[in-house]
Amino acid sequence: MDDKELNLLDHLEELRKRLIVTALAFVVFFIAGFMYVDEIYKWFVRNLDEPLMVLGPSDIMWIYFMLATVVALAGTIPVIALQIWLFVRPALRPFERKITLSYIPALFLLFVIGLSFGYFIIFPMVLNFLVSLGADMFVTNFTADRYFSFILNMTLPFGILFELPVVVMFLTSLGIINPFVLARIRKYAYFVLILIAIVITPPDFMSDFVVTLPLLLLYEISINLSKIVYRKRLKKQKEEDAENEVIDAE
Repeated sequence: MDDKELNLLDHLEELRKRLIVTALAFVVFFIAGFMYVDEIYKWFVRNLDEPLMVLGPSDIMWIYFMLATVVALAGTIPVIALQIWLFVRPALRPFERKITLSYIPALFLLFVIGLSFGYFIIFPMVLNFLVSLGADMFVTNFTADRYFSFILNMTLPFGILFELPVVVMFLTSLGIINPFVLARIRKYAYFVLILIAIVITPPDFMSDFVVTLPLLLLYEISINLSKIVYRKRLKKQKEEDAENEVIDAE
């Protein structure tokens, strides 16, 4: 077995360890979320006039699992980010390690902000619009599984999309992307973000605008943050190269 095969096995073993740690963290947060499902459930239904219905015993368990899974996802995000950082750390320069490590708390914070944006702004806007469509035709009763599935669909995508600036900064720090590439594909990114906004909002201009504007703003913020990180990365690389040249000369 040559050195390349040994090196590959070492990387696979390291990856396996990181995946195990991530899986264990997910299980721990899932159990914690499962234990507090009752409190979480009451918080989400606090503004409803009528209690939610279930159509069978399995729906109750599904609600427990869904709420616990959301808690587990939110709690595991910084763990996943840390494990990715630990996995790629040996290949990073000292300044790259410091910069990328600082992004981990921001990932969790932006995920929570994205969920909050979806829940407090998008969810009530879409829900009120849909209920108003059938106000004179139907008796509106919500089942628990449909109600929470709807909440999940209106919030989780924003939790992921709001992490775009930090992900861009992280990839720029690693040299995988740069602000010039982001600027070059801007029109395609705009098209995708506008399409996402149109799909997840009611068919009226104001709703589309309220969702589209933050998404486009996030992309522009990502480009500008990428420029800052890119300049710092180039500067640090030049400083390190100069130091190495001095050491070699000595």
